[in-house]
Amino acid sequence: MKKIIFLGFVISSFSIFGQQTVNNYKYVVVANKFDFLKKVDQYKTSSLTKFLFNKYGFTSFLNTEDLPQEIRDNRCSSLFATIKDASSMLTTKVHLVLKDCNDKVIYESPIGKSKEKDYQKSFHEAIRNAFKNPIINNYTFEPQNSVKKAIVNVAETPKVLPKVNKVIAEKKVVNTPIITKAEKPATVITNVLYAQAIENGFQLVDTTPKLIFKVLKTKQENLFIIENKNGILYKMNAKWIAEFYENNVLVQKEYQVKF
Repeated sequence: MKKIIFLGFVISSFSIFGQQTVNNYKYVVVANKFDFLKKVDQYKTSSLTKFLFNKYGFTSFLNTEDLPQEIRDNRCSSLFATIKDASSMLTTKVHLVLKDCNDKVIYESPIGKSKEKDYQKSFHEAIRNAFKNPIINNYTFEPQNSVKKAIVNVAETPKVLPKVNKVIAEKKVVNTPIITKAEKPATVITNVLYAQAIENGFQLVDTTPKLIFKVLKTKQENLFIIENKNGILYKMNAKWIAEFYENNVLVQKEYQVKF
């Protein structure tokens, strides 16, 4: 009877831990051409999708880029992203789809919408809206190996119950510091920047005054494109966050901007 109960516990454990989520994947490979478009990266839709994944903490590549050795050795270490079109006559509608290496859908976003008439602006706004979901916004990488270890510990539970309790208690202590965001880019708090109006945006200078960034306005309030950098500047609470790439590494910095 005890063996039957134990076997049922192990099977249920596999059922729980076996469910994959986006957090179990470090990499996302984005299609360089979506099915509803005629050209590669038309309207910069693939480039924007890749950028947004990196913004929210994923490590993302276009499928035409030189992929890391880990992905080349094990295709199943990555998710594969595409954008699906569900537009109506007056509204652009898209949703984000993430599949695993077996073409199984791991995640499908709510529909992002836009009523912009310009195609590029419309697709960009709709794609950004499709990314506005806690599953993507709160992404934290959790390696699948840690899930496998949890299953092994259940299967190898000693017969003596006090030892089982001891193992579980020790495991909790070990796992506690793992809930960190070491994968996230380091945040650096810098001095106050002062905004000086220029055509289509502002130039941001420090107290020297030294030019730090030139930023361009977008359709969204409190969101700017950083000129000559692959990045953006946006407001979060009372701080301004600059995200851009330096030497292929995503950098995140905090500023106080005086407009």
